[in-house]
Amino acid sequence: MTSLFRRIVVAAIVSVAMATAAARADVSDSDRTAIRSVIEGQIAAFQRDDGAAAYSYAAPMIQRIFPTVDAFMAMVRGGYQPVYRPQSVIFGEVVDTALGPVQRVFVTGPDGRNWVAMYSLEQQPDGTWRITGCRLVEASGDTA
Repeated sequence: MTSLFRRIVVAAIVSVAMATAAARADVSDSDRTAIRSVIEGQIAAFQRDDGAAAYSYAAPMIQRIFPTVDAFMAMVRGGYQPVYRPQSVIFGEVVDTALGPVQRVFVTGPDGRNWVAMYSLEQQPDGTWRITGCRLVEASGDTA
């Protein structure tokens, strides 16, 4: 599968997953803390090149798309440099959408460009949160 094709497939699957996610009436403070912890954990794992740990934060549907740590990390390195190697990370609000929670994270990428990383998450049957997608939107401004 070519890199471009794989990115298109991933974007389509993430969009479908977000569209079919169960709506949540409210995200509790403890869930907000847990969501932030999951994202912080994955970013920290990226920074220390711990692919297995970073992969563990991905939801099962992401792990089905990228069935190995190497495939997952190749996708991240190829398309998500701002969260793979951020110069700075600032957490914004968790937005409670009809499609589930979305955590806004303001990052400055390794090239100095600013981004808003919109992380979608899904609560697992055991109550933990896992990442179902990350959409990067270039931001304006000097620093994240």
